[in-house]
Amino acid sequence: MAAQVQDVQLQIMAEEDKEAKQGSSVQNEPLVPLHRPENVKRWIQIAIHAFFVLSGQSVATLLGTLYFKKGGNSKWMATLVQLAGFPVLFPYYCIPQSKKTKTVKIQTKTPSFLILSSVYVFLGLFIAVYCYLYSVGLMYLPVSTFSLICASQLAFNAFFSFFLNSQKFTPFIINSLMLLTISSTLLVFQKQDDSANPTGVSKGKYAIGFICTVAASAGYGLLLSQLQLAFKKVVKSETFTAVMDMVIYPCLVASCVVFVGLFVSNEWKTILREMEEYELGKVSYVMTLVWIAIAWQVFNIGALGLIFEASSLFSNAFSVVGLPIVPILAVVFFHDKMDGLKVISLVLAIWGFLSYVYQHYLDECQSKTDDRRTNVFSISTASSTGNQ
Repeated sequence: MAAQVQDVQLQIMAEEDKEAKQGSSVQNEPLVPLHRPENVKRWIQIAIHAFFVLSGQSVATLLGTLYFKKGGNSKWMATLVQLAGFPVLFPYYCIPQSKKTKTVKIQTKTPSFLILSSVYVFLGLFIAVYCYLYSVGLMYLPVSTFSLICASQLAFNAFFSFFLNSQKFTPFIINSLMLLTISSTLLVFQKQDDSANPTGVSKGKYAIGFICTVAASAGYGLLLSQLQLAFKKVVKSETFTAVMDMVIYPCLVASCVVFVGLFVSNEWKTILREMEEYELGKVSYVMTLVWIAIAWQVFNIGALGLIFEASSLFSNAFSVVGLPIVPILAVVFFHDKMDGLKVISLVLAIWGFLSYVYQHYLDECQSKTDDRRTNVFSISTASSTGNQ
C-alpha cells in the first residue's frame, strides 16, 4: 500500500513539474484525456444534448416569430405553447437508475409536501410572468434584436447569483457581465427605421417590446438563481427525480396560470378568427403552435442532459450560445436587417459568452485537481493508519 501511495504521489509531482515547464498554473490543469472510452461516450452525449439545446431554442424562437408575422396576435396563446408541452418529459421518469449519470444526494430527509408545493407554486407563477414578457418582446421586436437582448440573461444570472448563491465575481465573470450588458444596451441606439419589422411596429410598441425582453431576460436569470437556491436550501437534493420534479411541476402551475389568463383576457374568443385569417392556413396555424411547444421541450430535454453530464452552470451558459445563432437565421428566413450595430452587438455577445464558459472551464479544472489531491491524501492517511 505504501508503495502504491508513493507511486501516485510521484506521478502527481511529475505532472505538476511538466505543467510548470509549459508555463501552466495548477488552475489550468488539463481535463482527463478524451481517448478513454467512458470520456468519449460522455462527450458524445454532451454533443447530442447540446444539439437539442441549440436546435430547440432556435426553432422555437423562429416559429414564434413566424406565428406573429403571419397573423397571430394572442400573447397568451404564444405563452401557453412555451409551457404546455411538458408532458413530453414524462418518459424521462422511466430512465433506469444506472443511466441517471449524476446524482448528488445532500440529505436523506425529504421536505414536506406543503413546503415543496409552495416552492413549485411560487416558481410556476414566476415562470408564467417571464414567459408572458418573453411573448410580448417577441411580438413587438425583430427576432434578431430580440435574441441579442436575450443574451443578457447570462449577465443577469451572474448578478443575481452573487446575492443569492454567493457567486464569486472573477475577472472573467466581470468581463462577461460587462460585454453582455453593452451588447444589449447598444440596441437602444438602433434607428427605428432599420429595426422596424414588416408588420409596422410603432415606436411605443417597440419600446414596450424592448423593456419586456430585458425584463424577461432578468426574470430568467433570477429564476435560475432561485432554482439553485431552492435545491440548496429546500430540496437539499440534486437527484434525477428531484430535478425533473422541479421542471415539470412549476411548468404545470405556469400552464394553469396562463390558461386562466387566456380566458380572463378574452383572447380565447379571437382564436378561431385568428386561425381562419392566418396567412398560411388553418393547418399551418395549428402545426406552428404544436411545433413551438415540441421545440421548447426538446430544449428542456437538452438542458436537463447537460445538467447531468456537466453542470447547471454549463447548461445555462451553453443555452446562451444559441441566441447569437438566431439573428443569423433570421436574416436568412425573415430577411431581418443586420446592420453594423447589430454585428457589433453579436460579436460582444459571443465574446461575453466565451468569457463566461472559460471561467467555468477553469472552475472545473480546479475542482478536478482538488478532488485528485483529496483522494491522494485519503489514501496516504489510510496507509499510515494501516501501518500503525
